[in-house]
Amino acid sequence: MAAPPAVELRGLTRRFDALVAVDQLDLSIAPGELFGLLGPNGAGKSTTIKMLTTLLAPTSGTALVAGFDVVRHPQEVRRSIGYVPQLLSADGGLTARENLTLSAKLYGVPRAERTARIESALSFMELERVADALVKTYSGGMIRRLEIAQAMLHRPGVLFLDEPTVGLDPVGRRAVRERLRELRGQLGTTVLLTTHDMEEADELCERIAIMHGGKRVVLGAPAELKAALGPEASLDDVFIHHTGSTLEEGGGFRDVRRQRRTAHRLG
Repeated sequence: MAAPPAVELRGLTRRFDALVAVDQLDLSIAPGELFGLLGPNGAGKSTTIKMLTTLLAPTSGTALVAGFDVVRHPQEVRRSIGYVPQLLSADGGLTARENLTLSAKLYGVPRAERTARIESALSFMELERVADALVKTYSGGMIRRLEIAQAMLHRPGVLFLDEPTVGLDPVGRRAVRERLRELRGQLGTTVLLTTHDMEEADELCERIAIMHGGKRVVLGAPAELKAALGPEASLDDVFIHHTGSTLEEGGGFRDVRRQRRTAHRLG
């Protein structure tokens, strides 16, 4: 008998007055799957993530995360997930160990288990050597790995990542991607990430969904979606074909300012 989905959306909708940001979204993500949610700025990705992490209530439809309804059982959902937002969430004035200790307390990790879990997280993210250095001295990739470690301390079944490698150099991007593969492979964690990086989505994700205008316009494995367009097609070609735009065309001044501010903080 197949295990129930880790994330299941049925007709999920969010309106802001006359604007329909997410429109009747259906989606099912299997336990342990590494899933990518793609789309130009304004497509509804961030709104979807906010609803799945209980930060925003749906207008209609349902969403189940780790088996819990995001509206009826928000506390259970929060206990079952980890969330790494795009903007900086680690405290630069603390060390990695201090950040993790604070997260352990906030997540309610039992006192008797905290030290072992923190040491395990530092080791898994390859941060042992800098565990007692201030985070403001870290590279962008190290900060991102620390933020993922913070989000995983309470051993959630589902991890949400919003643009996990934005603003990172190639070395930082590679390190974060390696850790994400290991999270899925060794721990069986379900990962849902948003990204504008087609190479990242192609390399990491077992399946992707592309959103446009609040709707899901295509769903499938990257290889299948590329093959449907032709033997030489790239994931960029798939994106353009289904949205009618390139990533650079999306968004406006506010989006650019937000992305550059994030890149500056992480870089």
